[in-house]
Amino acid sequence: MYPNLDLLEKNLSLLFVGYNPSIVTAETGHHYANPTNRFWKILYLSGITDRLYSPQEDYKLLQEGIGFTNIVERPTKAASEITKEEYKLGRMELIKKIRLYKPKIVCFVGKGVYLHYSGKREANWGKQPDSLIEGVIEFAAPSSSGLVRMKLDQITNIYKEVHDYM
Repeated sequence: MYPNLDLLEKNLSLLFVGYNPSIVTAETGHHYANPTNRFWKILYLSGITDRLYSPQEDYKLLQEGIGFTNIVERPTKAASEITKEEYKLGRMELIKKIRLYKPKIVCFVGKGVYLHYSGKREANWGKQPDSLIEGVIEFAAPSSSGLVRMKLDQITNIYKEVHDYM
């Protein structure tokens, strides 16, 4: 069994859903803790947060109506290590969480996360035209991993759209 790193409350303004915890995240117990991950900088630059938070402050965002979970709980070095079965089980658990907690917006941190969740074969960046769960806005955004080749300003502009829906 893996440690549950969820930071969830009912009626969040925004819920971020990642692939799975990195090894560093699992070791520290804080989301997006790998120093090469640009998540916290993206949140600040896009206006989602009013200051630059550190991974160790992730729990403070619950007070701002922002929560965190992953589609798969098992930590890995790379998302490519996640199995089809893990995605299938994770999808079912994620749907239950979203139905239970009813966030206003669910932002999938990585298009692949959204595709595994939705069952679709393709999607554009941004707000999705139809939601799996009624009353929840689903948003596909680029992964914040340092491995993603998109430029920081391109990624930030997509996350600014999330902020606009908040």
